[in-house]
Amino acid sequence: MTSTEIELKALMLASLDGNASSYRSLLDRLSSRLRAYYKGKFARVGRGATEAEDLVQEVLLAIHLKRHTYDTGVPFTPWVYTIARYKLIDYLRRTRTAARVPIDEGTEVLAQDDHADAESSHDIRILLGRLPEKVRCSIECVKLEGRSVAEAAARCGISESGVKINIHRGLRALATFIAQETKDENR
Repeated sequence: MTSTEIELKALMLASLDGNASSYRSLLDRLSSRLRAYYKGKFARVGRGATEAEDLVQEVLLAIHLKRHTYDTGVPFTPWVYTIARYKLIDYLRRTRTAARVPIDEGTEVLAQDDHADAESSHDIRILLGRLPEKVRCSIECVKLEGRSVAEAAARCGISESGVKINIHRGLRALATFIAQETKDENR
């Protein structure tokens, strides 16, 4: 096991025990690692950093919603990168990217499936309900329903750039909600 794996797993275990500062530290460290992972993948297919940032936020949200499913007896980073890989595959399917992307270079799949169960769907709906209507509409259309940005713009009654901005800001707001919720739970 690498020192990074040991440190990240320790942060995850502490956060599962209710340590809010460990959880914040874990999310910060994962953000930078995931950002680098996605930028590398997108650079190979000519895609941009904005898309990478959107996926980082999606993975952090998925980790928050599915953290209770993490099996503490297995390595942590393969679990994270399995979620990241599934999110990348889902994104490429949604955006109908024709290019082939090497999804993973041999990381063993040691995690449970990342498909949202009813509990996670309920949690995300509650969090989305806290967002302004146009922001919620943008995220639901593109990230949950798999619509294109153009389709979301027409449905939400805003410009395509407005949809992209709403998604970016909305995902950041959701991450803030989650961090605050975790902090409140640990009081």
